[in-house]
Amino acid sequence: MKSTELKSILDRIDHKGYPAYKDTKGKYEFSGYVLSIDHVQGDPFASPSKVSIHISGQQAGFPKHLWQEKEKRIALQDYLLRKFGKGVEKVSFKAKGSGKSGLMTVSRPGQEILERSGCTIEEVTGNLILRMEIGFPANGRTVNSRELEKILFQFLPECVKTTLYYQVLPKEELEAVANLAEEQKYIREQLNKMGLVAFVGNGAILPRESGVSGRPMKDAVRFVSPESMEVTMNLPHYGALKGMGIKKGINLIVGGGYHGKSTLLKALEAGVYNHIAGDGREYVITDDTAMKIRAEDGRSIKNVDISMFIRDLPNGKDTVAFETEDASGSTSQAANMVESMEAGTKVFLIDEDTSATNFMIRDELMQRVVQKEAEPIVPFIDRVEALYQTFGISTILVAGSSGSYFHKADCVIQMNRYEPMDITEFAKEQARVFPLSTKGTASIPELKFKRMVKPDGKLKGEQRIKLKTMGRDSICLNHEVVDVRYVEQLMDSEQLVMLGHLLKYAQTQVFDGKRTLQEVVELLVQMIERQELGKICGGSCLPCNLAMPRRQEIFACINRYRKLKF
Repeated sequence: MKSTELKSILDRIDHKGYPAYKDTKGKYEFSGYVLSIDHVQGDPFASPSKVSIHISGQQAGFPKHLWQEKEKRIALQDYLLRKFGKGVEKVSFKAKGSGKSGLMTVSRPGQEILERSGCTIEEVTGNLILRMEIGFPANGRTVNSRELEKILFQFLPECVKTTLYYQVLPKEELEAVANLAEEQKYIREQLNKMGLVAFVGNGAILPRESGVSGRPMKDAVRFVSPESMEVTMNLPHYGALKGMGIKKGINLIVGGGYHGKSTLLKALEAGVYNHIAGDGREYVITDDTAMKIRAEDGRSIKNVDISMFIRDLPNGKDTVAFETEDASGSTSQAANMVESMEAGTKVFLIDEDTSATNFMIRDELMQRVVQKEAEPIVPFIDRVEALYQTFGISTILVAGSSGSYFHKADCVIQMNRYEPMDITEFAKEQARVFPLSTKGTASIPELKFKRMVKPDGKLKGEQRIKLKTMGRDSICLNHEVVDVRYVEQLMDSEQLVMLGHLLKYAQTQVFDGKRTLQEVVELLVQMIERQELGKICGGSCLPCNLAMPRRQEIFACINRYRKLKF
């Protein structure tokens, strides 16, 4: 339909009851784009209406080199979403009315560059779709179509015209976005070739401005690699970039309190994602399978083989197929490690402060008082070498109080006033004065992951499962809460929305007791990669607030769904 027909509809329904807005649902041709009104809210106080902008690749005009490669396409989508969002922010609520009248909003990305449903570019055609929400204006509970006309025929066309076409955008910025994406991809590809698990570029800004902000701290100390750990990345556009290369193996980060140990680890955690220019961590790149491991008291564990860490429990509980609804610190951390291995993780990121002490280490005096035969926990220090030798799993550990790991470490980094120093030789020399009382244990047998996933019987057959997310803390399916607050590499609340839809879809379509958890996650990941989000979300109107999680977080989410059976 032509845009003039939309105007006619608005004229006809003005001052009628709010449900009359349903008549506007459909697609309308505007100059240079198609406006699709996908879902109309039931009343002015309900969730806003869902609207999408469709621009053909030819009209948008972006050269193929900016979007044909996946990493560049995701970066361009992110850039356009931020640009459009800034334009919309200026006109949101300029149209007046009751309830959510005049609201105009899009996805609000943080510092990470994530693939989002808010803006998508088709791989073959370059066709662009931008999804947003608009609060259709009302006077009380009656239609105020004059105000909606301002939104759809004045505010929105101006935002589209100034932000979504190649010809109006600064070419140097677009090239810089594509170049950065290409360089970040290049570094990721080089990590394995160079025997590294992470790279931190010189000049990086690691501290954040506050504990609740992802933005870089002003006047922060810029990162400079120790000379002995310095490697050079010959980037396609930047040229030679020097920085700290963290090698595969066992790496220890030490130092005094408030000197930057955890800050470095946090940057490495976030380094599994790419970051925008100006973030300070654009060139902090970590193996994208890396997983933050911590203790998680109270979580449920289903049929997980934790016997490499916990065995011979006094109550006779099976640790080869361990189950509990209320895990301790040590059993939860053991399960988190094994589940991460099941998810294909090749790097453990661990902070001593958020670990179970008895899981990490038993000092000499404790071993003398409580004999090994009376202790069911095989501490991580006894397994860390075998994990690398048998499974190729590296460890980056922040230690502030236990020096025993000096004996095991291949590399020791000391953070001193946010400056890293390679003290490996000195630490090893000092460690020789304090011999390690434990000799480690036998190598770990190869694990086989064959956990079959059965659906939540309570929701079986239900067609309408209510989905709700609470920030970055939890997902709720009907009344069942999945607590993911300690899955610390979930960076965005929109990732939880996507995880919620994946869980909901898997509950009705995938969990059948015949597929292993690995097969389930692989199926879901393939659906995401094939852009079958509409199928996953179960409707023709795709939500505008989805951000793609890693497969590691999909595993973690399913493992924390208490009602599933394995």
